[in-house]
Amino acid sequence: MQQKDPELVNKIRQQFDSAPYPKIPLEKSPKEAYDILYLHNLITSYYLRNQKVINTESKVILDAGCGSGYKSLVLAEANPGAKIVGIDLSEKSVDLAQKRLEHYGFTNCEFHAIPIENLPKLGLEFDYINADEVLYLLPDIVEGLKAMKAVLKPEGIIRSNLHSYFQRASYYRAQELFKFMGLMNESPGEMEIEVARETMNSLKDQVLIKRQTWTERAKESDEAMLANHLLMGDKGSTIPELFAALREAELEFISMVNWRYWDLTGLFKEPDNLPAFLAMSLPELSVEEQHHLFELLNPVHRLLDFWCGHPGAAHPVEPVSEWSDRDWNSVTVHLHPQLRHSKAKEDLIQCVQTRRPFEISKYVQVPTMVPLHQESDVVAGLLPLWDEPQPFLSLVERWQKIRTVDPITLEPVSQQTAFEQVKELLSDLDPFLYVLLERSA
Repeated sequence: MQQKDPELVNKIRQQFDSAPYPKIPLEKSPKEAYDILYLHNLITSYYLRNQKVINTESKVILDAGCGSGYKSLVLAEANPGAKIVGIDLSEKSVDLAQKRLEHYGFTNCEFHAIPIENLPKLGLEFDYINADEVLYLLPDIVEGLKAMKAVLKPEGIIRSNLHSYFQRASYYRAQELFKFMGLMNESPGEMEIEVARETMNSLKDQVLIKRQTWTERAKESDEAMLANHLLMGDKGSTIPELFAALREAELEFISMVNWRYWDLTGLFKEPDNLPAFLAMSLPELSVEEQHHLFELLNPVHRLLDFWCGHPGAAHPVEPVSEWSDRDWNSVTVHLHPQLRHSKAKEDLIQCVQTRRPFEISKYVQVPTMVPLHQESDVVAGLLPLWDEPQPFLSLVERWQKIRTVDPITLEPVSQQTAFEQVKELLSDLDPFLYVLLERSA
């Protein structure tokens, strides 16, 4: 276990006191940032683990390492009725966070300037903990995970992330360079930023560290420099190190946050025609091994971004593909809250009226690899979901009214045919969590 370094912790606090992060104007609202709301809605991770839909009313949500409060605001917008609690090392940051939420009318919130290890002292338990861009700065990652676990309700979920060692390797070299130059002996200020920037600008373009780290944003933004080249306490991890930390903290991995972007077979030209060794070995790999192989092959993700919770807290989940017709008869269909807004509904109605395909991924793109379109008369069958959840059989009945005859045979569409077609549509949308299929016990 790493020993806590009070001097380093103080330097990190000073860095964020002098430059609260993220530097997002108070006037910028996330109300229509549907992708970020989708990932920060408790419903998303809860459904992934349990295939159940949860009401966010009266839930208690922690933003650990809240910074200037933008993510706290996102959590408040994404989880109506929830109490928001924020903590951060920086007094200045928590003051800004409190003002940000008050500016948008959220009063059921409180903020504290304490380290994450002191969480139990608050005397609160949380349904959801968001520890975004903070865990990799802690002197001891496992201690941070244990502190969050200690205040997590039995069915609660933690979202956190670590910097990827493989993806960030060039930035760690840059940090070592600037430590060598003495620019990180104390919390970097304007002078240190200027010296670092002058150094990078003076290098030939073909020098590797410049090619790999000197982006347009870094050239112009002090915030980008402080979050990368001069980030105090930054460290990288690998997938095996992430899973080892979860085991030591006695937490259970649920999923990567951008789970569809960790598809191992998607890295190959012909996923259905893999080399013999891979074809035989891949099905036997654990989730940890699959993700580790992915990061060795294609370390494109800056963050190892994950959800976890107490061991054994998940409800048994049977894949939708294995449901019987009897199971489908008891299904209630929900639209994901971040799709259930007037803009998407108006867009759908216009597509139906003009007979244009509806891009269902237009507002929430994060779970898709490519834009996802559906024929207008197909998604017209889902229109009632914008008002309220619907029994599966009600959607089947509506489908029969929309698609009255088979376009090939001109025979009336039977209830069984409509049943199968709606089932196929919902099964296609479920992996993206655009629709949430809740089966009665």
